[in-house]
This record gives sequence, C-alpha cells and structure tokens, in this order.
Amino acid sequence: MQTRLLRSFSFRLAFTYMALFGASVLLLLWFIYWSTAAYMSRQADATIAAEITGLSERYDMDGLAGLIEVINERLSRKPTGSSIYLLTTALNTPVAGNLSRWPTVKSDRDGWLNFRLENAGHNKNEIHLARARSFTLSGGFHLLVGRDIYELEETQRLIIHTLILGFVITLVLGGIGGVLLSRRVMKHLEVINATSREIINGDLSRRIPLQHSGDEFDALADNLNAMLDRIEELMEGVRRVSDSIAHDLRTPLARLRNRLELLRTEQEKNGQDPTQTEQAISEADGLLKTFNALLRIARIETRQHRETFTEVDMGALLRDVVELYEPLAEEKKQSLSLQLKNKLHIQGDRDLLFQAMANLLDNAIKYTPVHGEIKIRLDKLADTGRVTIADNGPGIPEAERQQVFQRFYRLEKSRTTPGSGLGLSLVAAVARIHDMNLTLEDNHPGVRILCEFPASPKAKINES
Repeated sequence: MQTRLLRSFSFRLAFTYMALFGASVLLLLWFIYWSTAAYMSRQADATIAAEITGLSERYDMDGLAGLIEVINERLSRKPTGSSIYLLTTALNTPVAGNLSRWPTVKSDRDGWLNFRLENAGHNKNEIHLARARSFTLSGGFHLLVGRDIYELEETQRLIIHTLILGFVITLVLGGIGGVLLSRRVMKHLEVINATSREIINGDLSRRIPLQHSGDEFDALADNLNAMLDRIEELMEGVRRVSDSIAHDLRTPLARLRNRLELLRTEQEKNGQDPTQTEQAISEADGLLKTFNALLRIARIETRQHRETFTEVDMGALLRDVVELYEPLAEEKKQSLSLQLKNKLHIQGDRDLLFQAMANLLDNAIKYTPVHGEIKIRLDKLADTGRVTIADNGPGIPEAERQQVFQRFYRLEKSRTTPGSGLGLSLVAAVARIHDMNLTLEDNHPGVRILCEFPASPKAKINES
C-alpha cells in the first residue's frame, strides 16, 4: 500500500505542490531573516556612529579631560554593558576605556573593526565578538568606540533556529497533508478501478457508485457510468444479432444436413455415387461446429456469477485430457508426455477447463509435425499454479501471439486447412472467467503456452 501511495500521481502532485510551497516559505523566511538581521546590524552601527559623533564633539568642547570624564561616566553607569570605549595616545597607550589594548585586527574598507573580546560576559570567562570604529582626535589621540555584538548574534541565531523549525514544521504538515490528500484520491480511484476489474471479468452490469458529493469524482463516475451503459447496450445488441444469426442459421443447417443424409441413403440404395453428398454433409458439419462454438463462447462470456464453481483437481483433469488425445498423437507418431509435480485444486467449471485444455492440446497435436514432441507440465510457482503445454512445431510469430486469441483469426491466411479460428478464442473466454493468465512463449522451436492461475483463495496448491 505504501509503495502504491508513493508511486501514485496524486502523491507526486501533492509532493510537487509541497516542494513549491516549501520553497516559497523558505524564500519568505530568508527574507524575514535578512531584513531582521540587517536592521539590527544597521541599528548597532548607527548607535556606534552616534556615540563617536557625540564623544568627538565633547572632546572639541571640553578637551581631553572632558572626554575622559564622559567615558568613565558611561562605563560606571553600566559597567557590564555592551558598549566598548578605548582612548589611547598616538603611541596606542591606553588613557581611558574598558579595553586593555588596541585591537590587532585591520579595519575594513569602511573603517569597521571586527575582533574578539576575551574574558567577556557576566562570568568573565567567555569570548565574544565585537564591532567597533576608530576615530583620530586632534592632538594625536585615538578613540575606539564599539559594541559587544554577542546579544545581536544570539538574537540572529535564535531567529535562524526559529525559521528552520518553522520550515521543518511546514514540510511535515505539508507532507501529512499530501499523504491524506493522496489517500483520499486513491480511495476514490480504487472504487473506479475495482468496478473496472469486475467489468473486465465479465460483469457488464457493474457501475461505479456515486458519493453524491457533487465534486469532480462524482461527475467522472456519472460520465463513466453513462459510457458503460452505452457500451453495454451496443455489446448486447451485437451479441443478440450474433446469437440470433447463429440460432437462426443452425436450425436450417441441421435440417439441410438431415436432408443430405436422406439423399445419401437414397443414392446408396439406387447405386449412385454419394461422394458429393458426403462432401456437402461434411461442409454442413463444419458450419454447425462453427455456430456451436460461437454460441458456446457467447454463453461463457455472458457468465457473470461463479456460484456454480466447484473444486477441480487440475492433475486429474489433465490426465483425462491426455488420455483422450493419446490415440490422435499416436496416429502422427508424436511423443505426448504429462508431468505432474504438484497437486492443484482450483474453484472453477470442470467442463469449461477441460474444453480449454483440450483445445490447447488439440492445436499442439494439429500443428506439431510427425514424430514431434508435446510436453504438458503442472508446476508450483510461489503460491500459484501453472500449466505448461509445449511443442516443437512451427511456433507462432511474436507479432501475432495476442491476435490468435481473437475470433476467426488464423495464422494461415489462405484458410485452406480445416478449422474456424475459434479454438483459442474459447480458451481465452474460459481463462477470463477463471482469472487465468495466458502467455505464449517461444519454445525454440515451437510454442510454449503458460496457463497461470492467480494467487487467491480460489486456488490452493499442495506438495505431492
């Protein structure tokens, strides 16, 4: 279920939306951080510039003594504050301030110095970053004014953590929303798929249930149901026409055959040659066989319920089929072998399964040359069963392997050999009603037909 969810279009759509939404949120959060951090840095720089301006004006008015008094007053008013002052002589000898020496770092293009403060913080055992600016006073004195930007960095770090947490929460909530949305969409689609599978299996009366919510899924289901109604109506019309034709023609053909039988009897009594009459009877038998096959396929395809299915022993069924066709194979001096490696019991219609296996074996015998080899096997494949019928005849071209199951399709385009092209069509109809998967493979030479029964409660496999 999880794999289906991750591979679903609705999840990919929700994930794409979540990615775009997450990218937009990330861009918004970055803009918020950039605006906040830049604003705080500009405020700190503006404060430092204002203090430099004020201190330089005080120096111009009151001289060195007045400047030292102002610096000491500010430091005494808030000794553990974030302000940094240092007044030195031309030789960088400290005169006043809370720094013991002039920073050894070089200033940037704008005159700002970024350096480390040792023994900072309340416990005097931390290292903080500081940002300052120097100013040269008249008389050769140097004034350094700055701020401890530890709190600024902590605030910016807190903002970053908050934005990252917000982004993660956005992704998590978006992912949960995407999963919930995907599950809801998949639930609606699964109802449509389940109904479609039942229709494929032959129940043309099934329709997609409506939720009566008035949303797009209801509109889709309503349109699909209308389409299915139309398709069922058309198919039922075609089926009625074909069934009627088969029924209507079968009766006259049967009467014609009976009259031909009477004519042949009279010819034999009168000493006349009945060869042409016998050929006409043979042609009538072929036509009757074709119509009977068409009607049988139609009955199989219209079966919608499986309440009449019983447990079928496929091993015993295959033995009966082989026993029936052994004389025909011996006439062509063919080798016919049956290998039963497992016991397979399935729920199905034994007569239909027998007919399907008989048609496959009849085809193999018909197209396998004299002294050819035909092998039938019953194998275990995981928890499924598989019947394999392989021969070393001419085989079936890969391009036509699916077409041979169509009605009246024949590999021999001239259609000079006996047959109507309905044998494999009947096999396909039986396979559909039993959920059996038919596969044609190359046997090098010849063809190998795999009849795989699904892993379901309908089939159970026991080791022999």
